[in-house]
Amino acid sequence: MFEYGPMPPLMFGSMIVFLLIGFPVAFSLAAVGMLFGVLGIVYEHFSPSLLGALPLRFYGTISNDLLLAIPFFTFMGAILERCGLAEDLLEGSGQLFGPLPGGLAYAVILVGAVLGAITGTVAASVIAMGVVSLPIMMRYGYDMRLATGVIAASGTITQVIPPSLVLIILADQLGRSVGDMYAGAIGPSILQILIFLAFIFVMSRLRPHAMPPLPPEARTLHGWPLLWRVAKAMVPSLALIFVVLGTMFMGLATPTEAGAMGSIGAMLLAALHRRLNWQLIREAMAMTMRLTAMVVFILIGATVFSLVFQGMDGGHWIQYLLSHIPGGAVGFLIFVNIFIFFIAFFLDFFEIAFIVVPLLVPVAEALNIDLIWFGVLLCVNMQTSFMHPPFGFALFYLRGIAPPQVRTSDIYLGAIPWLCLQLVLVAVLIAWPESVTYFISPEAVVDPANIRLDIPMPGAGGAAPAAPSFGAPPAPTFGAPPAPSFGAPPPPSFGAPG
Repeated sequence: MFEYGPMPPLMFGSMIVFLLIGFPVAFSLAAVGMLFGVLGIVYEHFSPSLLGALPLRFYGTISNDLLLAIPFFTFMGAILERCGLAEDLLEGSGQLFGPLPGGLAYAVILVGAVLGAITGTVAASVIAMGVVSLPIMMRYGYDMRLATGVIAASGTITQVIPPSLVLIILADQLGRSVGDMYAGAIGPSILQILIFLAFIFVMSRLRPHAMPPLPPEARTLHGWPLLWRVAKAMVPSLALIFVVLGTMFMGLATPTEAGAMGSIGAMLLAALHRRLNWQLIREAMAMTMRLTAMVVFILIGATVFSLVFQGMDGGHWIQYLLSHIPGGAVGFLIFVNIFIFFIAFFLDFFEIAFIVVPLLVPVAEALNIDLIWFGVLLCVNMQTSFMHPPFGFALFYLRGIAPPQVRTSDIYLGAIPWLCLQLVLVAVLIAWPESVTYFISPEAVVDPANIRLDIPMPGAGGAAPAAPSFGAPPAPTFGAPPAPSFGAPPPPSFGAPG
C-alpha cells in the first residue's frame, strides 16, 4: 500500500475527513491540496515546479467552452420550472391515466421524464412535480409514502435522461464527447422509466387502495377534448426536446449551442403560458449564477487537489489498489459502484464527478472498460445520491414544498423502494453493457488491408498513374497513352490525339 509513499493515502484520507466535518467542498479541496503540496516539498515527495502549472490549469478550467452548457441548461430549467409547463402536462396526463389504479403515479413518472428531457436539473423537476401533483394525490387518497416516493423518483430520472448536467460534467472528466454520453444514456433512461412503471403496475395490483383511480367527478375531460389538452401541452415540449437534443444528435449544434437554443425556447414557452416577465428572468438568472459559481469554485479546488495528488503519484497508488481487485473488470465495476453508492451519502454528484471520477479513469482504461459505458453507469449510480436518507437533495426539495401534514419520516421511508429500483438498474447495466453502447455510433475505422497504392515504374508504358485508393476502385484515366516507341517515351496524353 505504501509503495508510493505515505503521502497519497494521507492526503486522500484528509480530504474525506474535511468533507465529513462539513467544510465547504471547494475550499476544503484547495486547502488540503496546498497543505500537502507544502508538506510534499518539505519532505521531498513533491516537486515545487509543478505548482507553477496551477495558473495554466485554472485558465484551462474557466476557458473550457463545454462547461458553458451548464449555465444555459440551468437557466432553461429555472425558466421551465416556473412557466406553468408542468401544470399543463400533469393536468392532461392525470386525466388521461386517471381511470386506472395508480393513474396519477403513471402520469407523474411520464411527465417527470418529459420535464427531465427539457430541464436537465433534478431540483426543477422535483419542485415542479411536488407543487402540482402532491396535493392532488393527497386529495384522492394516495398512500403518503408512495406519493412522496414516486415524486422524488420522477425527479431523479432527470439525472440520467439527456440533457443531464451530470452527463456533461462526466463527459468533460472522461475526455469523451457529450453527444456520445447522451446517446449512451438513451437505453438506461428508457429502462429506468420502464422499471418505475412496472413497479407502479405491480403495486397497483397488490395494494390498489394505496393508489386509487380518480373518481368519476374528477375526470372532467373525455374524448377529443382530453386528447387536445394533452397534445397542447406535449407538442411544445417535444419541439423543445428536438431543439435541444435533436440538433446535437444530428450534428447540427454543440452542447453549448443547443443549451443556448434551449434557453431561448424555454423563454418562448414561458411567453406562450403568459408567465414571462422580468421577475421570472431575474429569479432564473440568480439561480443560474449561484449554481455556476459553485461549479467553478469546486472545479478550481479540485484542480489544486488533483495536481498535488497526481504529483505525489497518488494516481498510481489508486491504480495499484483498484487493479488488484479480484474479478478483473467486473470486480472493479462492482467495487466502484458500491464505493460510489456509500460515498454519495455525504457528497453530491458534482463533488463525486470532480474528485473521485478522475482517479478512476486510468484504472478503467487499463482494464479496457469502455468509458462511455463506465460514465453512464456512474451517472445512474450517482442518481441515488438524490434519494439517500437522510441527505438526499430530492428529499430536501420535496420536504421544502410539501404541506406541513406530510411527515418527514414518510418522505424518507417512501424513497427506499425507489432507491432499490435504481440499484437494480445499476446491476442491469453491469450485466448488459449493450444497453449503453447500442445507441452509440461506431467510429469510422479504415482497414489497412483495403488501402492500395498503385505506383508506376519510371519510364514504363501502360496506364497513367492512379490516385491512391482507400478500398475504392482506382480513378479513371482520360484517354489511352500511345504505344511505346523504341526512342524516348512521349509525354503522357490526357485525351489529346497521339
